[in-house]
Amino acid sequence: MPQRRLAAGTNAEEARQTLLQRFGEVRERTVRLTRHLEPEDMVLQSMPDASPVRWHLAHTTWFFETFILGKFARGYEPYHSSYCHLFNSYYESVGSRWPRDQRGLLSRPTATEILDYRRAVEEKVADLIGSLDAKSFEGVRPLLALGLHHEEQHQELLCTDIKSAFALSPLAPAVLPLPESFAAEPAAPSAAANERWVSFEGGLRSIGFEGEGFAFDNEGPRHQRFLQDFALHGTPVTNGAYLEFLQDGGYQNPLLWLSDGWAWLQEYGIEAPVYWRERDGEWFEVTMHGLLPLRRDRILCHVSAYEAFAFAEWAKARLPREEELEIALERDDPSGGQFLDPEGFIHPHLAGRDQALGSAYGTVWDWTQSSYSAYPGFRPAPGAVGEYNGKFMSGQLVLKGGSCATPPGHVRASYRNFFPPDARWQFTGIRLAKDL
Repeated sequence: MPQRRLAAGTNAEEARQTLLQRFGEVRERTVRLTRHLEPEDMVLQSMPDASPVRWHLAHTTWFFETFILGKFARGYEPYHSSYCHLFNSYYESVGSRWPRDQRGLLSRPTATEILDYRRAVEEKVADLIGSLDAKSFEGVRPLLALGLHHEEQHQELLCTDIKSAFALSPLAPAVLPLPESFAAEPAAPSAAANERWVSFEGGLRSIGFEGEGFAFDNEGPRHQRFLQDFALHGTPVTNGAYLEFLQDGGYQNPLLWLSDGWAWLQEYGIEAPVYWRERDGEWFEVTMHGLLPLRRDRILCHVSAYEAFAFAEWAKARLPREEELEIALERDDPSGGQFLDPEGFIHPHLAGRDQALGSAYGTVWDWTQSSYSAYPGFRPAPGAVGEYNGKFMSGQLVLKGGSCATPPGHVRASYRNFFPPDARWQFTGIRLAKDL
């Protein structure tokens, strides 16, 4: 179970009201992301790894219903007898599940019915929180915090999954309208602004979460690792740099690719990033706001770890290790990163806009070369919520930093995202590293 280290409020009532406010804000943000979608859009499932928008709306609600109301609300009866089966994701100890790759085959319950389900559960959760005595509230607070962070993860997944579905359409529809601020984007920074490396001193360093506040269980225990001196590129790789790699035959040179990566490339005929489109010699890219011209000065996104490894080899560099990125993130300010804004531009901004280590937080998830595995001393908690992270520690790589689709305040230096190396539908990018 994700471990909690929650700072105590000035009093129990203040903590209760703060949590109720956050509960409302998080739940409302999820629905705002769907405000321009039609009911037909919410059923789409582009591939087994993605889920329909409608399913995300229901699953995040099922989480609160199952782990909050089902455990703490006396005499609670499930909203619908079939919803646990339909909207359970991977919690084997909770019960049976509808097959993941068939979530897009269900037209019922409708989007309207699911929104009714959300409101009903929200009201009951709010009533429960308001009625608990201080001791009972302290018991429910860790699970409620987990549910909120879980929903924030699904807000990013909602964005990436509907984008994946819309990308299949020849109509190039937009999930959200292009914000007015997009037209006022500044000119590209100078090339020199993007050609900087930031050096870090090695030695015995501590990594992993420690302290007050929320953290998932896979972020700890805090422990030590030895690092050699290293440097990170100040800005993630841009579209322009990656276009040079592509035009230099990067996708045709087996010497640049890991063996599994070359086999993947050959099997699926990969020739460019998944959302790049070439038309009459010009490149475009699929975004949350429709098909837009490819800007060379914009940060690259939606590449697999295989593509990241190949680009790093071509650039005579390497991918960072997770502990190197964590050390870098610890000295950066997360408030300066580009994170999810349902009214804003949900796509990587221009390179070089940030100070110091540009875009260390937000914009794109940085692939690492580190396998996702347990830290020394890690043990998953007993019970169903212990299935949250530990069971996936096989065949995946760690990503760090967050993206433009990650809710603000969700990530920290110790945060460990993870995906298999062929994943491309997430907002994943490349930050180069080198030894000193």
